[in-house]
Amino acid sequence: MRFQVPQFIEVEDKLFGPLTFKQFIYVAGGVGASAVLFLLLPKFLAFLISLPIVLFALALAFYKVNGKPFIGVAEAFVKYMLTDKLYLWKKIDKTTDNRQQTTDEGKPLEQIYVPKLSESKLKELTWSLDIKESENPTTDDSESKQL
Repeated sequence: MRFQVPQFIEVEDKLFGPLTFKQFIYVAGGVGASAVLFLLLPKFLAFLISLPIVLFALALAFYKVNGKPFIGVAEAFVKYMLTDKLYLWKKIDKTTDNRQQTTDEGKPLEQIYVPKLSESKLKELTWSLDIKESENPTTDDSESKQL
């Protein structure tokens, strides 16, 4: 016997024209709530209150966030706002780590010792470098001819 395998099982069936059952319920609820507000309140006040309700109903019916229905985002928001939140802060003392650090390849990192120089020592070093550079220029005609 041969059986037919259903295709497109993630797609909901369209029951009310181009709308699925959920979309129809969201839109009908938004329109119904705004109709009740227009019957009970003055027109201007009813319009101000019903506009966010209709926009929320349309977002529930049609808007998707990252490919997921808006109802999931609204549910997560309500759950986040209603649950207790606990914020912890731990102060971590910066201590020197005696373990040897390694690179991505697993080789140990080489530590280079950089001596601290005082200002007078630094001036003396720069002066000596300037003098040695002027006595022995790096670009020599004989070197450039050999290359």
